[in-house]
Amino acid sequence: MNTIKNLGLIVLLGSFVFSCAPRLKPNGNHGLPPGQVKKVTGTKSAKHYAPGQYKK
Repeated sequence: MNTIKNLGLIVLLGSFVFSCAPRLKPNGNHGLPPGQVKKVTGTKSAKHYAPGQYKK
């Protein structure tokens, strides 16, 4: 009975730890830097793929 309580406590604490983990939001480049996306797509400028350069 004591081992069941310990196991339940470990599972409960583990769920609290993993539920508080930050979730990173991926960008539209699938995690690649702008220069690498430029190479993959074959364009001449990486400006279109860099954050903050969309309105220029």
